[in-house]
Amino acid sequence: MAQVRIAVSDVASEIAFESGDSPKDIKAAIDKAISSGSTLSLTDTKGREFIVPAAKIGYAEIGEQTERRVGFGK
Repeated sequence: MAQVRIAVSDVASEIAFESGDSPKDIKAAIDKAISSGSTLSLTDTKGREFIVPAAKIGYAEIGEQTERRVGFGK
């Protein structure tokens, strides 16, 4: 699983979601969309699909999913 944030040019907010794909797979999809000039299509863990024109991608941030801590542990 990975955390994904994508900034879209001319849009004030960014797209942020959790993906079931690995960061490596997401990066490959972004690279392919940019090099081909087509659209980037990614699906989140809830089954929603995000489609962004490659020319409008400002930046993408991809991170590993971190476990959420509960309680007072260090």
